[in-house]
Amino acid sequence: MKRSIRSITLAAAFGFAVNVVHAQNIPIAVVGPITGSNAALGEQMKRGAEMAVADINAKGGVLGKKLDLIIADDACDPKQAVAAANDVVGKKVVFVAGHYCSSSSIPASAVYNEAGVLQMTPASTNPALTDDAAKKGWNNVFRSCGRDDAQGAVAGKYLADHYKGKRVAIVHDKTAYGKGIADETMKAMNKAGLKETMYEAITQGDKDFTALISKMKQENIDVIYFGGYQTEGGLIVRQARDQGFKAQFIGADALVTEEFWKITGPAGEGTLMTFPPDPRHVPAAKAVVDKFMAQGYNPEGYTLYTYAAIQAFAAAAEKAKSAKVDDLSKALHSMTVDTVVGPLTWDKKGDVTDPKYVFYVWKNGTYAEI
Repeated sequence: MKRSIRSITLAAAFGFAVNVVHAQNIPIAVVGPITGSNAALGEQMKRGAEMAVADINAKGGVLGKKLDLIIADDACDPKQAVAAANDVVGKKVVFVAGHYCSSSSIPASAVYNEAGVLQMTPASTNPALTDDAAKKGWNNVFRSCGRDDAQGAVAGKYLADHYKGKRVAIVHDKTAYGKGIADETMKAMNKAGLKETMYEAITQGDKDFTALISKMKQENIDVIYFGGYQTEGGLIVRQARDQGFKAQFIGADALVTEEFWKITGPAGEGTLMTFPPDPRHVPAAKAVVDKFMAQGYNPEGYTLYTYAAIQAFAAAAEKAKSAKVDDLSKALHSMTVDTVVGPLTWDKKGDVTDPKYVFYVWKNGTYAEI
């Protein structure tokens, strides 16, 4: 009884969803920012996971059992991420689709490794997640998305090719994701022959960027490359336009959410960002996308990548005839899984092979590939 009370108290304290898990079923979890400034991104993960589990269960489940989905909230906070990881591990999950933020996935991965739980993140792009796991000899960490060094290479080359001789400001939010993608982009840009004029950091959660914008205006910045999330990115854009500062704003995959435009309004017009080719247009995703749209939900951003992560787990379990991490890992490394985002294969680190990134532009409240 004491243990049950403690679990419920912990769940209440950290905002975890308290789920009913049936002993005869297979418990898995999705962990992401269900609350906080990145809740719109957590909603993508939650929706993708719920649809995947419903569809898999409708076809008979995995290993003859239904999947039970546990939803846990990390608020994109590293400490809460570790607490959430421990919480779902305590519920005997065999697989976690998560987390969203790299700063959450990296510390949580240690919890999953110790517990023998397979982790596949649909959205954490910092290379350190899988690089460090591989160095430690872990076999439980995978992605269904690409990495910052792949995304940064595309962004950096684009900056060098399109803004030669222009004054570029690199701005990041100090997070594992934001600084990681900014640094990878800057490295690629430098390699292609363009040197940044400014390199600045903000703090996630800041609301007033007047001083930063004034500094960029004084430096006659032509282009702002921002490594960070949609909330701060949107505020920077809106405040810059309010101050008459018209520099081109360029971001990365975290801006692929309608939440960005809700913050910027028309000030977001012309914003550029990188993301993989739109997964909603993958032929294999059509039936799933149609179901989401029928529910009134646009499966943007990492919704389908979360769905794909759970598809990958289910396929690996069926191939291995097991839900044990060593068997699942071995299966994933030996197979191609047909998912809603296309066929996925993994290298020895658990990264998807040959990830693709393209540029998108915001126009009239929607975004589309250039």
